[in-house]
Amino acid sequence: MSGRREEPTDDSPADLPSLEKLDSPAGSPPTASLSSLMELENCVSNLSLAHEIVVNGDFRLKPRSPPTDSLEGRVTDAVHRAFWDGLREELSSDPPSYSQAVKLLQEVKTMLGSLLLPAHVRLRSRLDEGLDMELIQQQVQHGALDLHRLAGFVVDMMASLCAPVRDPEVRALRGLEEPVELLRGIFRVLELMKTDMVNFTIQSLRPHLLQQAVQYERAKFQQILDQHPASLDNTAAWLQAAAAEKAAALRAQRDAPGPDSGALPSATAILHRAYTRLLHWDPQDPKYPESMLMDRSRLDALGQQLHTLVLGASVLLLTGTRCRGVAFSLQGFVGKLKQTTAALLEGSHAREADLKRALLELGEAVVQQVKEALGTQEGGEFPQESQDLLRGQISDLWKSNNPVRTLIGERVQGFLLATLQGGSAKRRPELHFPLGLVSPELAELGTAFGQIVHFNRTVFGPFYAPILRKLLLPSGESETGEDSR
Repeated sequence: MSGRREEPTDDSPADLPSLEKLDSPAGSPPTASLSSLMELENCVSNLSLAHEIVVNGDFRLKPRSPPTDSLEGRVTDAVHRAFWDGLREELSSDPPSYSQAVKLLQEVKTMLGSLLLPAHVRLRSRLDEGLDMELIQQQVQHGALDLHRLAGFVVDMMASLCAPVRDPEVRALRGLEEPVELLRGIFRVLELMKTDMVNFTIQSLRPHLLQQAVQYERAKFQQILDQHPASLDNTAAWLQAAAAEKAAALRAQRDAPGPDSGALPSATAILHRAYTRLLHWDPQDPKYPESMLMDRSRLDALGQQLHTLVLGASVLLLTGTRCRGVAFSLQGFVGKLKQTTAALLEGSHAREADLKRALLELGEAVVQQVKEALGTQEGGEFPQESQDLLRGQISDLWKSNNPVRTLIGERVQGFLLATLQGGSAKRRPELHFPLGLVSPELAELGTAFGQIVHFNRTVFGPFYAPILRKLLLPSGESETGEDSR
């Protein structure tokens, strides 16, 4: 049965991204009608949801549950407790009152019906017969309602429809004797099953959504832009900053010895520079480009990976230099060193104090590992002077302008830019030591980054093009350069 094919995971993305604040000081005045604001919010919400489904293959919805220690969580818990306590009192009265229980059975029937597919003709007929609400009302009037039997029928239906991952929870319902707890458990598991069905449907439709995604996102963003013309202000500033950086780099090349090149940066070169800047974005800078907001969480995560990768490769370079590469020839040494580095640097990107502390601990751990590795070789030793020097060099990596960290960062940046430029083996820079030791991590980072960039450029290329033309041809000359798409 199709309802059992999709086994949901607990890996759910963080809150969906949104386009946040779209207006600017130069944007629309705060006199927009409530209906237009609601329409805009709905447009942004649909765009964000569609984008997340398309680009995130692991996208899953999960039932919303407020934190138990929050005001909302406490209020929700109190309301639910009062409801179920009221139902318990009704069923315990003499004679029992079934008015609320009948309403719940009707809701259960509706929820089960929503899980049925058009092909489930027999199951739908079985549901109508098992939860015949007219018959149930007659049984109530004659005092012949068997609530536990009806609940057992519901559990049997749930067992027929649930995904395999829900089988243990459905089986647990069969062990509940108290009617209120049984009904409460049924509603809880049904909510999970509804979410499972939604996720199954999303995954089934995803290939079809991929075919329409570019045109859909482009049209939705144009709708937002029509209502708020200032919705590309931050994007224009982002591209302008990248163009200035690229132009400065070209001027530096012209000033260097060698052939002079008076060429302007291309639109593609500016875009690639702009995209790589997002991996180093200052979290305190609120002017994140609007066209990239839906991918910000993914880019921030890649930026953290990049930070850790650059520091890890720097540690490998310093360690290899200090011990003259002797320890690197030992089986398992590099893998253990990479694991130690990744573990101690985890979570150290946010605050400078955390990074300093992590590097101090890492320096000690690296020195100890090198001593142990060299100790297994005849005549191998690690002089105290070299130990102190390695500790100090690793500790110094907290500085963003550290020469070793800068060198590794430039090499990684070159690799990412080459990946964006097409990724042919001839165009990619050769991975010299130590990047060759982290090539799997580097390739994974480059692939994920390239996928985000490719999709974004395909969708937003028409919006970038006029901005880039204005930057490259400020005097209004006819365009001879390349398109941004």
